[in-house]
Amino acid sequence: MPPQSLRIDTARVTCRRPRPIGARACRRVSKGSGGGETRGGRLRPPSLQFVSDAMSAWTEDVISWREERLGITELPVQSTNRRKLRSAPYRLHRPHLPVPHVTEVAPEPVGTHISRLYPELLALIFERLPVRDRGRAAQVCRAWRDAADRRSVWRGVEATLHLRRPAPVLFASLARRGVRRLQVLSLRRGLRDAVVALPGLESLSLSGCYSVTDAALASAFAAELPALRRLDLSLCKQVTDSSLGRIAQSLKNLEELELGGCGNVTDTGLLLIAWGLRKLRLLNLRSCWHVTDPGIAHLCGGGEARGTPELEHLGLQDCQRLTDEALKHASGGLPQLKSINLSFCVAVTDAGLKHLARLPLLEDINLRSCDGVSDTGVAHLAESGRLRALDVSFCEKVGDEALLHATLGLSGLRSLSLSACRISDEGLERVARLTQLEILNIGQCHRITDRGLRALGDGLQNLKAIDLYGCPCITPQGLDHIVKLPTLSVLNLGLWHVR
Repeated sequence: MPPQSLRIDTARVTCRRPRPIGARACRRVSKGSGGGETRGGRLRPPSLQFVSDAMSAWTEDVISWREERLGITELPVQSTNRRKLRSAPYRLHRPHLPVPHVTEVAPEPVGTHISRLYPELLALIFERLPVRDRGRAAQVCRAWRDAADRRSVWRGVEATLHLRRPAPVLFASLARRGVRRLQVLSLRRGLRDAVVALPGLESLSLSGCYSVTDAALASAFAAELPALRRLDLSLCKQVTDSSLGRIAQSLKNLEELELGGCGNVTDTGLLLIAWGLRKLRLLNLRSCWHVTDPGIAHLCGGGEARGTPELEHLGLQDCQRLTDEALKHASGGLPQLKSINLSFCVAVTDAGLKHLARLPLLEDINLRSCDGVSDTGVAHLAESGRLRALDVSFCEKVGDEALLHATLGLSGLRSLSLSACRISDEGLERVARLTQLEILNIGQCHRITDRGLRALGDGLQNLKAIDLYGCPCITPQGLDHIVKLPTLSVLNLGLWHVR
């Protein structure tokens, strides 16, 4: 069996063309078959035997030169395929040909590196980044994208979008990341696609989207959305009672509904809400000017309505057609009510506050700019003894006598606003007895002097914020008593001066 050559490189080889040795080989075989014979004065063409002998001699010279210069030897090995003995391939130097580009492989990082972290650890890191940086991290590489797409990274995040056209890829990404809160800044089309693509949507804000119509909401809420808990339609001025009917039909589990500035909502819309939204806890009807006392009666279960017995927060700011009759319905039909905003309801009087005092859980009441409220009304509220926040700013009929009732029945007050009321230093001395007070607003009270500030500095050790804007009779000496309070963090002395 013929042996097969095995090449062993004993040194690094630099390919160079060997010296010409063909002439010596040809002279060696010139005595062979007719290598130098002539015919008629001309050289006779070499025979095949001569060429073969010349090539063999040349091959022997190449092998000997390679062994001498390059240190390459050939060892015979046994082969099973019975191939002939052949020399190793000879590499020629070809400078005229382009050198093939070899991509260098980057060495793997040694030690602890961020690329070696488990996806669970990357997710924990991404959870602590700002929302915008989380999205940027997902664009770095596939490993970071997979880690950033985990639902734990986006838990509690509210996506803020401009819906100008349908974006199915975007909605699919939000659904994959488990986003359940959506705020739409501007809307042209695509609301229905967004709602359908996010079946687990819990909060939807369309505040300020003036282009929202009844038809758009009817299309978006065509099917039931049991997961939706909060809906904000503030300043959607084209929304009418028709949309409220669709909401009451499709959003049975809704708990918070913002309708501030929806001027087309009437008592009929409140009747539809009372029929369908039994789990409602917050309802804001700010500046809904067509809402009257019968509409509040529907919410309280009066007449044919089922009511909203779990309602805890009711906003009626600037509903100027409401009277004391509405408060009477609230006192009997809203037993869970904790806070109510009646600011700028000019028809509310002390008689209505007497009804509110019957609510067992009422803690926060806003009566700002209610011209019909006086010291008597504050006395009615003091009978409950449960208030934690009271705002009677710009109620011109409220004075020092109201503070006397407050100190007797409202010892648990945390926040008190008396801006532009007829109070003096005597009233502040009574306020100083409210030792749990944390926020006090007494701006534009022109009768306050350093004497009242001294009383506040001695009694309100838990005070955190105070407003003294527009009080011309106070001096720096009086302010020293306020500045020394241990927990004070906000002191307002001017319209734009807060320190």
